[in-house]
Amino acid sequence: MLAVLVTVALLAPLLAPYSPTARVGTPFSSPSAAHPLGTNDIGQDLLSELIFAARITLLVGIVAALVATVVGAGVGVVAGYARGWVDTALMRLVDVVLALPVLPLTIVVGVFLGPGLSTQIMVIASVIWAGTARELRSQVLSLREHDHIQALRAMGAGPGHVLPRHVLPSVAPLVVPQFVLATKTAILLEASLAFLGLGDVTAKSWGTMLSMAHDRSAFLTDAWLW
Repeated sequence: MLAVLVTVALLAPLLAPYSPTARVGTPFSSPSAAHPLGTNDIGQDLLSELIFAARITLLVGIVAALVATVVGAGVGVVAGYARGWVDTALMRLVDVVLALPVLPLTIVVGVFLGPGLSTQIMVIASVIWAGTARELRSQVLSLREHDHIQALRAMGAGPGHVLPRHVLPSVAPLVVPQFVLATKTAILLEASLAFLGLGDVTAKSWGTMLSMAHDRSAFLTDAWLW
C-alpha cells in the first residue's frame, strides 16, 4: 500500500485530471464523470487535490518515519549492547515516551514549536521512535549472548567493531517493518496536526484539505462528504 501511495504521489502530474489550484467546476459539486470526487467550495477538483496533497503528506510521513527509525534503532542497539546504567537510563526514557498518549503529546509539542513542515517532522519523529528502540533492544540483548559475539568480546573486540559488523546486519531485517509501521503512524499524525492548523498552510496535504473543508463549513452543507 505504501508503494502504491508513493507511486501516485510521484506520478501526480500525470494522474491528476486537473491542476489542484484551478477552478474547474461549480463549488460543492457532487461527484460526476468530470469530477469523480466532486469539487470544493471554490470549484477546485477534489480528486486532483487529493492526488497532489499525497506528496506533502507522504513527504512528512516518510521523513519523520525515517528520522524516528534511525533514532529508535540507535537507542535500541546502544541500550541492548551496553546494558548497565546506559540501558537503564535509555529504557526509562523509552518508557516515558511510550506511556504518554501519542496524539495529545504531538499536539502539545506542535503548539509549542509552531506550524510548519519541519515542525511536523520533528514533532512526529519525537513521539514515535520509542517503539523501534524497544523492539531492537530486545533483539540486541539476545544477539549479545550468542557464542560468536561473546568470542569476539573475549578477544578484545570493542563496540566499534562488533556493532557495525555483526550486530547491525543481524537486526537490519527488523528495521524495514518498523519503518513501514512508523510511516503509517506518521501519516495519520501529520493529518491530525494539519487538521488542527499546525501544518504549513501553503503546502496542501490531506490534513490541510480536511482543515479547509471544516473551516469553510463543507461538513455543515449538503456537499459531498469525501
